[in-house]
Amino acid sequence: MIPGPAQYLLRFDDLCPTMDRARWQRFLPLIEEFGLHPILAVIPDNQDKELNLSPLDADFWPRMRAMQASGAIIGLHGYRHLCQSRGRSLLPLHAQTEFAGVPEETQREWIRAGMGILRGQGLDPRIFVAPRHGFDRATLSALREEGINLLSDGFARVAFLRGGLTWIPQQLWAPVEKNKGLWTICVHSNSATDAQVSQLSAFLSVHAAQFTSVERVLAELSPGKLSSAERLHEALALWRVQASKARKRRRLRSGERGKN
Repeated sequence: MIPGPAQYLLRFDDLCPTMDRARWQRFLPLIEEFGLHPILAVIPDNQDKELNLSPLDADFWPRMRAMQASGAIIGLHGYRHLCQSRGRSLLPLHAQTEFAGVPEETQREWIRAGMGILRGQGLDPRIFVAPRHGFDRATLSALREEGINLLSDGFARVAFLRGGLTWIPQQLWAPVEKNKGLWTICVHSNSATDAQVSQLSAFLSVHAAQFTSVERVLAELSPGKLSSAERLHEALALWRVQASKARKRRRLRSGERGKN
């Protein structure tokens, strides 16, 4: 059953010691003020040069530990965030990803190594967040083998079971008012504008009581297999996101041609 009224989760992606510290710190007062329990998608061993945005932050790992102690859930955000594989993801949104198409044993090694790094920093990674939504059936198998049974992704309106894991859907990249369902808003703090921070603050001012946590979702919503109607909704939602991305790519290409 689709829960009503709507419930929301907040997820922060691309967290690592060299992320844009100033941009990230704009969100901390909101998390504290509204008592949020977000998903913190942490890159264990960032090698993505595009995320070398600030000097190494000595306070990063203590901050993650403190937020975990306050109720945040730590997400294993890939391994090194190097998206070089062209394998087809179960959610085909990007041409290149980190995990999809990579041999299962290699994926298992990356997951094991990533978990070891986070645990070595006093964190308990419990949910997988794939860079660029890139994962395949081998990823699901590797996650199960390494003891992670939660995945943050998918376009349904409820948490559900698939491939031996519980999927916590992630369908939004900005706050949007919904009547019913479970909705995860994904925030990329490294690129978020002040206007986007203000938009989230305004949304929280109205809907803070509807924000939940992964723990509550698992306890209260009893994830199971999707109904036929919800599978259809999921497929249509994925198609709409794919179509939106395709339109954006066409606009970019058109703009580049116009400059030449």
